[in-house]
Amino acid sequence: MNLGVAIPLVIFLATLFLVGFYAARFVKQGPDFLQEYFLGGRNLGGLVLAMTMVATYGSASSFIGGPGVAYNTGLGWVLLSMAQVVTGYFTLSVLGKKFAITARKIKAVTINDFLRERYNSKWVVILSSVCIVIFLFASMAAQWIGGGRLLESFMGVSYQTALFIFTISVLFFVVIGGFRAVALTDTILGFIMFIGTLIILIGTIIAGGGVTNIMNELVAENPNLITPFGADGSLTPLYVSSFWILVGVGVVALPQIAVRAMSYKNSKAMHTAMIIGTIVTGIIMLGMHLTGVFARAVMPGIEIGDTVMPTLTLSILPSWLAGIVLAAPIAAVVSTVNSLLLLVSSALVKDIYINYIKPTASEKRIKNVSLSVTALLGLLVYLSAIHPPDLLIWLNLFAFGGLEAAFIWPIVLGLYWRKGNAYGAISSMIFGVGSYILLDRLSPNLWGMHTVVVPVLLSLIVYVSVSLLTMNRNVQQQQKIEDKFWYV
Repeated sequence: MNLGVAIPLVIFLATLFLVGFYAARFVKQGPDFLQEYFLGGRNLGGLVLAMTMVATYGSASSFIGGPGVAYNTGLGWVLLSMAQVVTGYFTLSVLGKKFAITARKIKAVTINDFLRERYNSKWVVILSSVCIVIFLFASMAAQWIGGGRLLESFMGVSYQTALFIFTISVLFFVVIGGFRAVALTDTILGFIMFIGTLIILIGTIIAGGGVTNIMNELVAENPNLITPFGADGSLTPLYVSSFWILVGVGVVALPQIAVRAMSYKNSKAMHTAMIIGTIVTGIIMLGMHLTGVFARAVMPGIEIGDTVMPTLTLSILPSWLAGIVLAAPIAAVVSTVNSLLLLVSSALVKDIYINYIKPTASEKRIKNVSLSVTALLGLLVYLSAIHPPDLLIWLNLFAFGGLEAAFIWPIVLGLYWRKGNAYGAISSMIFGVGSYILLDRLSPNLWGMHTVVVPVLLSLIVYVSVSLLTMNRNVQQQQKIEDKFWYV
């Protein structure tokens, strides 16, 4: 084990434990337990909101998988990845004040709370909970694999040992600290990600003899590496444009991001978060993916894309600095994992257990069940990550597409279109997710577009059509919903 690399990691993990202990002081048994544990008391300021959104979205894909694909594909993947810059700004712009005000009015703690009140249908809640559990479990598995691979790379231990260390470290502070622990650590992790990105990018440029020399090396190997179309010409304008739906526009439907729009303190915090989040996300996404491309000139011949960033960092930087830089992808993984854990846990505890299994559960039982379910989920993901795939980015992007196909219209149109109803929401989810899975398995990237595009468009048509066709059913119920969301 390289102590110079390991020491910054030990300090980093120790910080997580301390934050977990601090946040646990706020997680008390009582009527506000769910508000505190799953939303941090709805009291996030602008900086914390920005950094928790950046850190939640900036995952193993951004720091490991994405640069690995950029290494093989070239600058075209950098262009494609920049669609992610607008995620925080777009999410807060679309959901914005209306979502936060509505969530407070109906006392929504989770996305499913909003959907339950908006559509007054247990089937909407059950279906959305199933989607959250399935797709976010896949996304969590990708993050767990990324964390294990990173620790394996610079601790000199086996993947299984590294995965176990990662699991214990994350579960401890998430289980005892809840959303507040996640938000506080995300602020720290966001800064680590930002600084680490700048260091590795500058170090790679220096190691490659400057940008001009690196570009010449790339052209000599394959001129297509510096074009927008990728090394093999697969990044067509239509495909790159369609990718904006997956990692740009569609992010508004990701429950782990949308729930952040429920948790901020006031309008000033939201506006501050939009500015800070956009700038930080832009620098991180550009820096990490550009580093992935430049790494091909500095260290050619790396076969497994997910090992590019750890290998590069350990090779070109002093050990102590490498330890600091490698804390950045660890930070990205941890911040995403903890958010996803709480989201899936809330779907099972708040949306299923409390609403439909044990509505009369005591506050003490709710707290115990919440802590137990969160811990159990982490252990199940650990078991699923023991035998990882080669490139985890595709597992993560698959989960993104499934969640967007399920939630984008029930959330967005449910917030802004009065005629949308439960029939439309259920049909939209079924057709969106069903078509996404079928296309992904049978005909991915149909007509040269990313697979998610057709399901998102299909789910829109189904939501609107079914809502209009069934608008005369349960008129009184629909009127009560409209009164609650638009008139009261």
